[in-house]
Amino acid sequence: MSSPWSPRPEDPAARSGQAATRHQPAPSWQERAPTRQQPAPTRHQPAPSWQERAPTRQQPAPTRQETAQPRQERAPTRQDITHPRQAPRRAGTAVEERHAGRPRLVGIDIARGLAILGMFVAHLGDDAPDGTHDPAWFVVADGRSAALFALLAGVSLALASGRERLPAGPALAHARLVTLARAGLLLVLGWFLVMLGTPVAVILPAYAVLFVLALPFLGLRRRWLLLGAAAAATVSPTLIALVSTPVGGATRSLLARALGAADPVRIAGDELVTGMYPALVYLAYVLVGLALGRSDLSAVRTEVTLLGGGAVLAVLGWGTSRLALDAAGPDAAPLTVRLVGAAAHDDSTLEVVGNVGTSLAVIGLLLLLTRATATGRAFRPLLSPVAAAGSMSLTVYSVHIVAISLLGDEVVWSPDSNAVLVRFVVVALAGAWVWRRYLGRGPLERALHAGATAVAGPRPA
Repeated sequence: MSSPWSPRPEDPAARSGQAATRHQPAPSWQERAPTRQQPAPTRHQPAPSWQERAPTRQQPAPTRQETAQPRQERAPTRQDITHPRQAPRRAGTAVEERHAGRPRLVGIDIARGLAILGMFVAHLGDDAPDGTHDPAWFVVADGRSAALFALLAGVSLALASGRERLPAGPALAHARLVTLARAGLLLVLGWFLVMLGTPVAVILPAYAVLFVLALPFLGLRRRWLLLGAAAAATVSPTLIALVSTPVGGATRSLLARALGAADPVRIAGDELVTGMYPALVYLAYVLVGLALGRSDLSAVRTEVTLLGGGAVLAVLGWGTSRLALDAAGPDAAPLTVRLVGAAAHDDSTLEVVGNVGTSLAVIGLLLLLTRATATGRAFRPLLSPVAAAGSMSLTVYSVHIVAISLLGDEVVWSPDSNAVLVRFVVVALAGAWVWRRYLGRGPLERALHAGATAVAGPRPA
């Protein structure tokens, strides 16, 4: 059967380039003699029967649309070259999207860079004599930067496994294997940084555990991801508070009595319950980020919704906590304070709600500011060092831990001023900008990608 894209059959006379005219010499008998393979049309040839005239289903008569050249095979125009975003978009993996001309989400890189800088502030910022931050607004980095970092981990998982398009079949299996390989590599790197003995609570081991916990959720739709996040944000903080907080007049928590330890209990190597970043709670941030990454983050409507909805959640979380603590009074039971508090690393439901709200608002604002508009073109160069740091956040974070180990614990415990913090920020931003401009992907990001690819193999077609 001929292809529907085959050109219209041509007349033998047209194919020879000689048009038959009224004054053309009569052909010889050899030219007139018909053959079985190619009957020559003559004046006295009988009209074909209806069976010969009627097209069959096996060989339909070509139409004008069928003979036209396919749209996909047309020659590229000047508009296609100068405006690649107007080319047809192909849904699929992040690699396919880059080939299709879809721009990198600079706002996500900037948000990740701000999360890293927030960790710098939390680790190296100066404190006043009473133990508060100096300046006081540095308090915004406590807890919120780690939450933003975890939420963006979920966004990265979504972007790496299909973005808006849910992975299924071999693509889903490959995405899970890649994520598992990355988790193993992050765990090794995290343990190495922990062994340096700095006073910083390294987040990478918890990050690795979160990747493993996220494996069953990679193929789920957004509504199920959000339901899972809501469950993790309500059930996990409650259960952890019940086992790690003294209850009913007891002087020690249930976990402390079971282990013969003092509160707060910190079990070495435990990243699920007793770590600084309990994965059972932080899974809520990852699932929200995964749902966010399954959305069209380049749409204005999505970005405005993130900004407005995030602000509402932030007010709801922090405001409800403040009202509840005021209502409980200064003599409230430890468990009550733990359940309704929203201080940094309280890991309560209300803190999770507030952290999710601030994270979504920050992401929405940065996506709006970096759109392909006049405002976006003005902001992108100004924030390009932060975006560069965010694009290689693993490298920047790890290097800053190594630098702290070389400089000594005093830069964390007893900073004389914020001078050390400023030097860390300047070096990190300048180094990331130069590296990205001339060398591309960060060194640890490159190694992590190569290791995961070596384990999981190439992405299925």
